[in-house]
Amino acid sequence: MSKPVHLLTKPHHLVARFFVSLSGRPPEPADESWAESQLLASEVELWRRMSNQDRRHSAKVARRFVAAMPAATRAEIAGALLHDVGKIECGLGTWGRVLASAVGGRTERFRQYHDHESIGARLAEAAGSDPATVELIDEQGPAYATLMECDRA
Repeated sequence: MSKPVHLLTKPHHLVARFFVSLSGRPPEPADESWAESQLLASEVELWRRMSNQDRRHSAKVARRFVAAMPAATRAEIAGALLHDVGKIECGLGTWGRVLASAVGGRTERFRQYHDHESIGARLAEAAGSDPATVELIDEQGPAYATLMECDRA
């Protein structure tokens, strides 16, 4: 079952993400290397399927997450890195995501975009991720509030 969609609840966050997402450049090599060092081999494959924009964003969020939670486990860091991995299933680019954010889940792809957390959790579980990783991607667990703060910063 899909989670309720809260349209435009964080307009500043959405505007900032929009401008960052206009560039298709890959993550910086240091960020990419660091991210992949935190992931299981099967998780690296998932991470590499994410768009360059989403991988840049996830590395930035995960680094904030580690700064906010220095005692985070590898599994929790992996959850921070893969928190948006479910977006690979919707196949929407920047403009499609903007439209989906504005109008909600009116189409199947828009619904997938809005349900990316549970889709990502299923992908991570199928990839053999630790339950703590899956839980964090699915917006659950003790570290979720910290992840959300880091994602919205």
